[in-house]
Amino acid sequence: MASEEQEPVKTICPYCGVGCGIQVKPGEEPGDMRFMPWGEAPVNEGKICIKGGAATQVVDHEDRLTDPLIKEDGEFREATWEEAYGRIVDELERIREEHGPDAMGFYGSSKTMNEENYLLQKLARRYGTNNVDNCTRMCHASTVWALRTSLGAGAMTNSMADLREEADVFWIQGANPGEQHPIANSVYFRQAVLDGATVIQVDPHANKTTRSFKIDETDRHMHLQLNPGTDIPLLNIVLKTILENHEENPDEGWIDEAFIEERTEGFEHLQETLEGFDAEAAAEECGVPLEDIREAAEKYASAENAAIFTGMGMSQHACGVDNVQNEINLALITGNLGKPGTGVNPLRGQNNVQGTCDVGAMPNVLPGYQLVDDDEARKSVEEVWGFDVPPEPGLTNVEISHEAGRSVHGLFVMGENPIMSEPDANNVAERFEQLEFIAVQDIFMTETAKYADVILPATTWAERGGTVTNTDRRVQRMRPVQKVHENTKHDLEIVSEIGTRLFGEDGGFDFSDPEEVFEELRQVCPSYHGMTYDALGEEGIQWPCYEEGDEGDQYLYEESFDTENGLGHIEGVSHTPPAETPDEEYPLILTTARLEEHYNTGTMSRRSPTLNRQHPENFVDVHPNDAERYGIEDGQKVTLRSRRGEITVEAQVTEDTKEGVIWTTPHFAAASANKLTNDVLDERSKIPEYKAAAAEIEVGIEPGEDAPADD
Repeated sequence: MASEEQEPVKTICPYCGVGCGIQVKPGEEPGDMRFMPWGEAPVNEGKICIKGGAATQVVDHEDRLTDPLIKEDGEFREATWEEAYGRIVDELERIREEHGPDAMGFYGSSKTMNEENYLLQKLARRYGTNNVDNCTRMCHASTVWALRTSLGAGAMTNSMADLREEADVFWIQGANPGEQHPIANSVYFRQAVLDGATVIQVDPHANKTTRSFKIDETDRHMHLQLNPGTDIPLLNIVLKTILENHEENPDEGWIDEAFIEERTEGFEHLQETLEGFDAEAAAEECGVPLEDIREAAEKYASAENAAIFTGMGMSQHACGVDNVQNEINLALITGNLGKPGTGVNPLRGQNNVQGTCDVGAMPNVLPGYQLVDDDEARKSVEEVWGFDVPPEPGLTNVEISHEAGRSVHGLFVMGENPIMSEPDANNVAERFEQLEFIAVQDIFMTETAKYADVILPATTWAERGGTVTNTDRRVQRMRPVQKVHENTKHDLEIVSEIGTRLFGEDGGFDFSDPEEVFEELRQVCPSYHGMTYDALGEEGIQWPCYEEGDEGDQYLYEESFDTENGLGHIEGVSHTPPAETPDEEYPLILTTARLEEHYNTGTMSRRSPTLNRQHPENFVDVHPNDAERYGIEDGQKVTLRSRRGEITVEAQVTEDTKEGVIWTTPHFAAASANKLTNDVLDERSKIPEYKAAAAEIEVGIEPGEDAPADD
């Protein structure tokens, strides 16, 4: 059929968690695809960022994996699918027989569909282990933990639409929507600001969010540029200010007494925690003037509707759960939950990181965030699946890599690149070399795939269908355009075939298409139970959707919280410094973040000509005072060192970062920040502390090109 006769296909952008709708026009040849705007798309209303517009560039990239590969004598050779499947099944059976099921780890992917992740976590549990996880462990595990335990669900409490219409104050802490969620920022948040909303930005780094709201040009907005790792003391100043104002001026209504009395527990604990709190000392530790923090507290507490946006700047700390708990404390004591324009709203980074968690691809929960150690929940899922689920939580992905070569002997990796995404990356690579067997299914030869024994060539986002769930809980359908390479297979097809070979035709893995998998998913996931493919249509549905015909909820907790007693949990928290702080050997603080033009480990974005032109290699932001002290010129090559490794990057001398703080990114394999970052974990959520590590700069590097990123 000629290209002009083929209708464009409506689908969802494969990059960040906003969930923008796009159209893709197929050409005459497989892989010949062209982006087109979708004017009526429910989330983005036809607008798109630079990544979405360039998304089709990677579908038929020359680096695509096109045939199965098996490693022999350290080299890959092409293999048949039968050989590859046989090797994987044989190894999985051998490892279970020799070491037990917990000797395997399974990595789901936030870049693949709900149905694929659902089937992978089911495969792991049928195999006999809860050692299954996904990249939310790297970005929002602490947020999910705090929100789930204190409010009921590990997701945005509100939606972008109601926030645009109703919020008076946006408290943005550790998030950078101007860079990382540009369409949410431009279509929703900036519109609210144009209509009069105030922005309080709390971040160590000035960025595109700072500039998009022109924070430096108006008294209405504020940027509290704190030192990395001091979010708890800053929020404790805010909370203390609100409590003291209420004692002195109860009629001003900064605290919602009725809400606290009727809908929360733990307020007394917060009061006790802050009783002897020294706000002046805390402000000095934060590096922010006390009067500025108190002014921000007044703006938030006196607003009719105030919304908190939280990101990885809050979650990626060894105290990540406590960081987010303090945001929850702030929302609860002011009554800013359970109504439009309020809430605590994590902005999710990847296009399906929310859905991957929703469907149970985590070691401690089943689909719908049902705890694996909850006997009743486990039994209800077992009745549908027809087999017993292990009753104890498994290892997280970072714990799996820590155990590689010890208690863990094999890995099955679907669409993830842990050798680049996990902290202390050099050690991760060394541990992976100790594994007996690694199978990877992906679209490119990632850094992780190079360590595999078997590689299975998967299809891209534009070649297959399924559902994804965006940052404000909207489940949407992705629709296939056309398949590009004949000998590749869809992720769902691969997992289904491996499951059927392992457990037989009646083992629960023989599915004909994604919709059939979704039908089983909604039987075991209460918040998806009322959804069907037909009902999702082009608009999608925001969970929870408990019964067919439900339209989903724009905001959560209108009448009660989804906790055991229906109350929101307040809990005072105290400052925990980062695991590493500056010293004589490493006198700087290293922190990291993403760029608008790139995405995660760069597997797709680095292969897009449009995106790579913007930032072809990594760099580091250095404050002018630090640059003068070290003798660094703008544009000069420098080496960043930590206790774990070193990278060579170009220095950008800028006041965007604070003195004593250096800022870089994880996107570039040749010089990834994760060769430097610390793998110390939050005790509860097991998220690593990416956002604060002791570091040093060395100058006098010979100019030259970095090795190309092959990720």
